[in-house]
Amino acid sequence: MHNYDNKRIRRPGRWLVLAALLLMGLTLAGASQAVTGELDLTGSFAGFLAVAIFVLAYALVMAEEKLHMRKSKPVLVAAGLIWALIGWTYVQSGMPDEAEHAFHMTLLEFSELMLFLLVAMTYINAMDERRIFDGLRSWMVQKGFSYRTLFWLTGGLAFVISPIADNLTTALLMCAVVTKVAEGDKRFINLCCINIVVAANAGGAFSPFGDITTLMVWQAGLIEFQEFFELLIPSLINFVVPAVVMSFFIHNRTPDSLEETVELKRGARRIIVLFLLTVATAVACHTLLHLPPVLGMMTGLGYLQFFGFYLRKSLPKSLDRKRTVYTQKGDWKKLEQLGSVVPFDVFNRVARAEWDTLLFFYGVVMCVGGLGFMGYLGLLSDVMYNQWDATWANIALGVISAVVDNIPVMFAVLTMEPEMSHGHWLLITLTAGVGGSLLSIGSAAGVALMGQARGYYTFMGHLRWAPVIALGYAASVAAHLWLNQASFAIQG
Repeated sequence: MHNYDNKRIRRPGRWLVLAALLLMGLTLAGASQAVTGELDLTGSFAGFLAVAIFVLAYALVMAEEKLHMRKSKPVLVAAGLIWALIGWTYVQSGMPDEAEHAFHMTLLEFSELMLFLLVAMTYINAMDERRIFDGLRSWMVQKGFSYRTLFWLTGGLAFVISPIADNLTTALLMCAVVTKVAEGDKRFINLCCINIVVAANAGGAFSPFGDITTLMVWQAGLIEFQEFFELLIPSLINFVVPAVVMSFFIHNRTPDSLEETVELKRGARRIIVLFLLTVATAVACHTLLHLPPVLGMMTGLGYLQFFGFYLRKSLPKSLDRKRTVYTQKGDWKKLEQLGSVVPFDVFNRVARAEWDTLLFFYGVVMCVGGLGFMGYLGLLSDVMYNQWDATWANIALGVISAVVDNIPVMFAVLTMEPEMSHGHWLLITLTAGVGGSLLSIGSAAGVALMGQARGYYTFMGHLRWAPVIALGYAASVAAHLWLNQASFAIQG
């Protein structure tokens, strides 16, 4: 969830695939009976114009690297225009309340997810400011691990940390370790970055906190918190299969150990505890009280605010104690550093959340919600889940998520609300989460690492290993179909 500005590397294939999906729905308008709104606008001028606006907006998102324009801008405008078309059409038909109600429902879905993500981002930023991630990186750098050990350690930690800290943050952290230890070794850094992206996406697939798509499924009430762990073994297979193959191509030498000492800031460990307590509160709200998880997350933000108040009030006494200790030891360097200490500010952490991502998320949700209200998602649902088998539809959507962002793919599926078994809902959660690993541009983690390890980790470097990653994708799907076959008989 870190801000990686204009480092996204896009390809025209994203919007071409999306346009093809939408046009496929247009050509099959006569076969659909699932229209969300009172009016079927799929064959109208307003409907065609709305599709064109969305495709154009997404094309501008793909061109973010060349235009240097934040991705949120085109989708925000597109969302406004699409709902303006809906509103005008329904006003002309004498049904203004229908459009207003649909907009409010879509906005409510986004608001709950946005507040949830905002709290998670704030905690991650707070832990980053307290130097928790720097401390972990420092420990790994000093140990002098061999290349093969470093490959498995960074991949394994990415898989373990991403379910809590999200896949993007985890990938950036592990990439920083690799680029520092193996500086200049382009081949090894590329392999490690591929492994980190696959591991982070796989780890995020079996936790509501690991990726936005899993959070969307959890908040929709389709999968309970503990049920996500049914995807643990398939996710692990998705990471391990390509990692085993790639590990044979690593020259097992040992780089020079580096001296890097990081001192955690006051309260760092307690913030970790508060974050875990916040997660527990969110889960309890959803599981025990049957209230939205966002209530628990916002309560957890209150925990952090109270702790921030304590850190500010107790800072003068803490500095006095440290001055006394450092003076006695003659550690003038640390004594000088105390002069630059600033009080902890929760709202500064909130401000550092990736607002461009949150606004992009709003635009995508509102655009897809509007197209769904017009009837287009009903068309796609009919084609993919009635005319196709749900299993193959979900597998195909996972592959598509490597080209089109998995957020609109998952939100489209949730808006379609196809009649699927519990096992199929778990399957789309898995495939949408790990499918993005097939290409470097298929996930936020991959895009961010192309910026962070520029020149080392590239689109083509990742593409060369796509068949191996696809093998892991197929193995994870097969593992889910075998291990969780009983859940396919349970209606979701």
